[in-house]
Order: sequence, then structure tokens, then C-alpha cells
Amino acid sequence: MKEKLIRFDLKNGVRVIHAPEKGENVHCAILINAGTRDEEGENTGLAHLIEHSIFKGTKSKNSLDILQSIDSVGGELNAYTTKEDTCIYASCGLAYFERAFELLSDITLHSTFPAKEVAKEKDVISDEIHAYLDSPAEQIHDDFEGHIFRKHPLGRNILGEEKALRSVKTEALRKFIHNHYRGRNIVFSCSGNVSPEKVKKLANKYLSGFLSSEGLPQRKPFLNYKPFELQPSRRTHQAHCVMGNPAYSSSHPNRTVFILLNNLLGGPAMNSRLNLGIREKHGYTYQIESNYTAYSDSGIFSIYFGTDPVNVEITKKLIRKELNLLQNKKLSSRELHEAKEQLCGQIALARESRLSTVISHAKNMLLFDEAEPLSEWMKKIRKISSSQILEAADELFDEKNMSSLVFASGANR
Repeated sequence: MKEKLIRFDLKNGVRVIHAPEKGENVHCAILINAGTRDEEGENTGLAHLIEHSIFKGTKSKNSLDILQSIDSVGGELNAYTTKEDTCIYASCGLAYFERAFELLSDITLHSTFPAKEVAKEKDVISDEIHAYLDSPAEQIHDDFEGHIFRKHPLGRNILGEEKALRSVKTEALRKFIHNHYRGRNIVFSCSGNVSPEKVKKLANKYLSGFLSSEGLPQRKPFLNYKPFELQPSRRTHQAHCVMGNPAYSSSHPNRTVFILLNNLLGGPAMNSRLNLGIREKHGYTYQIESNYTAYSDSGIFSIYFGTDPVNVEITKKLIRKELNLLQNKKLSSRELHEAKEQLCGQIALARESRLSTVISHAKNMLLFDEAEPLSEWMKKIRKISSSQILEAADELFDEKNMSSLVFASGANR
């Protein structure tokens, strides 16, 4: 069945996307085009602290009111922060749609940031930072990205640094919201058995309070990448390694091609080339994967593996072998068809989660000013040729352009 999407644009620039769906539940999300890369000065972790603190009170609700509003009727309320956006979302029964709509708009528009509550959240995030530092398999990804985007806001850790976090003033939270939570930076996305007329009415009622887009800050582009090889000493039993380089932005014409290529190389399936060629064939690593993140004006490609320290170099060579193969040998018609079917099937399964689909629609609206139906996404994937795959591999798997970071005991280079 073809996905039906309905769009409304409010006078202040806020965009609303609605997917009518049968069922007893509704899902909705507010996505704000503001994240870690939009922080200024030394206020690292500011966007993430806001995401935590907006649940602590508004002009009309205290923290308990907010937490019980959706949870008390069996729903879910949550949020997350990335380097480029902040998302607040809710799922609940159909009868409570307006309650969820009003709550999301209220905490986004009218949070008061009580000092005592914000202080508690700083403690919570401090614990989160310490837990993260205890996990080298997680930390290495952020450290690698920090080196790739050196001296640029995209290199900032989402959690921030503890010292900087402690010094953040409440006024900085309000200023960040005032500067970034505006018109075209806001998308409200929802899905459920709700009429378009009702969605439009609620949107005008609850989302008209956002300021217009006038005066939105411009993001600083990333320009100066220099390849590196680093092996800082870390007290770990296992060696952890990330290899990679900058990649296509979300607006690049080869973005979809590289999504397919990355999935073939080291995606989540057990039949990825890296998993079959290294884990299954040689047993050198329990976990090996490749990842691609597209930002609005840049991107990053990386390969992660964990292994015994004595196997780091041989594993790197085997990875290089797989990359060279994709650079120099076209996929056969059968290989290309199977890769497309696998990716399309994975996307279709992910779309079984209506909340994920709601957030995906919001993200596409922010980036491309349209929410692409699943059928159109599939068409783009199925049009990809072996020559396009070869071109993307040749451009992004260049050995001279690739960096690496290794965490291993006793290493120091």
C-alpha cells in the first residue's frame, strides 16, 4: 500500500508532516535542527544538557507533571541529541494524541530550567560521561571523529566535557534555544488514525508560538582534513581500531550509492564482506562493522573492529584487501541485485516501527524539505548501477586518504 503523507507549513516557518495510519496508537516527534555542532565557545555538551533539562519544568508543569503525563496512560516520552539535531518524541493511545502534541510543544517552547533540577541533570550526565569513558569500544568512535573533524564543531563529543558542563549557566540554555529553536529549524511529524484537519488545527494551536526563522545562525563548513595514524596507549585487554575518512554529505548525489556500498561492506547483516572475510574466515575479531554518517555539509565513513593486539596489523591488511576488491572489481548483476534486495528489506523492516518512520520523515523534511515515501526510497536504490558502486568505492576507499586510530595497551605513537 502506498504511503500517504500530508504536509502543512505554518506562518512562522514550522513544517508539519502527517502520515494517516489505522490503529489504536499515535506517534509524534518534534525535530529541531540544532545539535552539538551549533554550540558556541566553550559550552560543549550544551545541546545535550538542554535535551535532559527540558523535562524538568515548564511555565505550567513541574517535572512530575511532565513525566506522568504520557507514562501514566501507558505511553512513552523520550528525547535524544545528535551533532546536528535534537528530537523529542512521544507514543501513546489515540485518545491522548492532543495531550502528547501539547506536551511536546510545551516542553520545547516553555521550559523554565529550574536551577536545582539542572544541577541534578549535570550530575546525571557526569555519570554518563564516566560510564562512556569506561567503554573504549564506544569512546574510540567519538575520539576518531574528533580527530577527523579536528578544531571543528563536528568533532565535538555530544556528551561534552565534564568541566565545561559544570560551568554552563542557565542563561546559556535559554540563549541557545532562542537562537536555534525557530521556524524552519522545527519539524513536527506524526502518524496515526487522526484526520488531517485535526492535525492542522492542533499545529496552529500549539506550534504557532515558535519564533520565525529570521536571524538563524549559519553553520561553519568543514574544510581542512589531514589523514592520521594514531595509537595512544590505553589499558585494555583487547585492541580497538577505527579506520576511515570524510565521506559524502546528506545532499551529495552519491549518498544513496554509498549507503548501499557501506551496507554491502560492513552493514549489520552477518553476510557482510567484512564479517565473512575476516570474522568467519579467520576468526580474528568478534565484532567488525563499517558505518556511514551523513551530515548536512559533510560526512564520515569508518570501519571498527576489536581484536587481540597481535592481530591488529593483519586485520588491517585483510580489510584493505576487501576495500581494494570493491575499488577494482565491478559487482556482478547477481551481487548487485542481492545487495539491493538486502538493503531494501532492511529498510522495510525498520519502517515497521512507526515511531522510527515518524522521526525519519522529520529528518528528511529538515534536510530536503520533503518527506520521501518508502516506495521512492526503494526506486532510488534499485536504479543504482555497478559503475556507480565502483566510482564511490574508488573515491572514498583511497588508501592515501584513510586515517586510523588504535587503542591498545603499551601502544604509543
